[in-house]
Amino acid sequence: MDFDAQSPIAAQAPIDAELDETVRLARDLIRMDTTNYGGGKSNGETIAAEYVAEYLRGLGLEPELIDSDPGRTSVVARVAGRDSSKGALVVHGHLDVVPADPRNWSVDPFGGVIRDGMLWGRGAVDMKNMDAMILTAVADILRGGERPARDLILAFFADEENGGVLGSHHLVSTRPDLFEGATEAISEVGGYSITLGGKRAYLVQTGEKALLWVKLIARGPAAHGSRVVRENAITRLAEAVAAVGRQEWPIRLTGTTTALLDEVARILGVDPQTLGPDELALATGTASGFIQASLRTTTNPTVLTAGYKHNVVPDTAEALVDIRSLPGEEDAVLAAVQELVGPDIEIEVMHRDVGLENEFAGPLIDAMIETLRIHDPGAEVLPYLLPAGTDNKALSMLGITGYGFAPLLLPPELDFPAMFHGVDERVPLDALVFGRRVLTDLLRTY
Repeated sequence: MDFDAQSPIAAQAPIDAELDETVRLARDLIRMDTTNYGGGKSNGETIAAEYVAEYLRGLGLEPELIDSDPGRTSVVARVAGRDSSKGALVVHGHLDVVPADPRNWSVDPFGGVIRDGMLWGRGAVDMKNMDAMILTAVADILRGGERPARDLILAFFADEENGGVLGSHHLVSTRPDLFEGATEAISEVGGYSITLGGKRAYLVQTGEKALLWVKLIARGPAAHGSRVVRENAITRLAEAVAAVGRQEWPIRLTGTTTALLDEVARILGVDPQTLGPDELALATGTASGFIQASLRTTTNPTVLTAGYKHNVVPDTAEALVDIRSLPGEEDAVLAAVQELVGPDIEIEVMHRDVGLENEFAGPLIDAMIETLRIHDPGAEVLPYLLPAGTDNKALSMLGITGYGFAPLLLPPELDFPAMFHGVDERVPLDALVFGRRVLTDLLRTY
């Protein structure tokens, strides 16, 4: 993309030659507004997909661009490894981002602003940073005349922020040949550092909660706004939304969350039986937002729709609720939600996707730990369960085991989880350089 050299963005940014290539690529991708509003409404990913494909061609690769709908483009390329008899590794990211209201930001969310040693903008964390790290890590290997240890399948998906319907799920169902021979995958959201009791630790994502996007529907008689309407659809919906939104779901530990909390207790030198899961989660500081949510089901109302005029009682009112249950508990949670809202409220499942939980063991986990400790000696490496979801859900349908590993060495004060879908999303420039180096070594050796 071309930018006016006299623009405020250009004035704020260092000369390109002074920036690490990963920073430049991430900045360029941020400046491409690939906002995904959900429900099929999107600015589209094609401009970013073509940018990525051109970069890959410059490395001597042959990327394939796949459109699920006009403007909804994903990119896949295969890199031959030194030993193709090993299972191929899918290294993937997504090209879309959630909306950003510029009125709430201190910078242009699509300006790719570099300020205070950080890259700012929508996608700086979720996840155009990792897209750039993937590209430059592979470039470092290929430009050096080397090959990765095994075949790599590089995938940059559309539509992840809408559950991957027009991205990863589309490719898995229509083009499974693209992932032939793949056994494992890495992507967001893991490998980033936190600080525990003054000691640095990295969280590797070994699982993620299940996804249930539902619509609550309340019905009642349409009427004049001046009448007594005891079965008002909006009132019914409001009561249901309040019940769901205020529900305190019980803590239910999985193998992953148990292992994580035990390690947190060990590092902090406390008794996990005495402190308790929520207290241990809070002790993780900036990571606590993610970790607390991984201990229980969450049900967050996100959108309300009802009515069309001040003096008309509508006959229908609807609410969208984002439900994240622990793996395998989806049906039980749906039944519990129906009980909460009562029989008069309809529940329509708009999108459902699986939860995942993998062992924190095996050659790939060992390689992640070893590589992180080479670049940050003495650091702890811990498993965790992501309370959100990734495109690893779709790849699991092909028997591919997915992990979150986008390595970033972060300052202790940066609330990294809050950057996801947050205001003033940003990532330190040196964290991107660190991630590029770690990822390069992992792909070179594993």
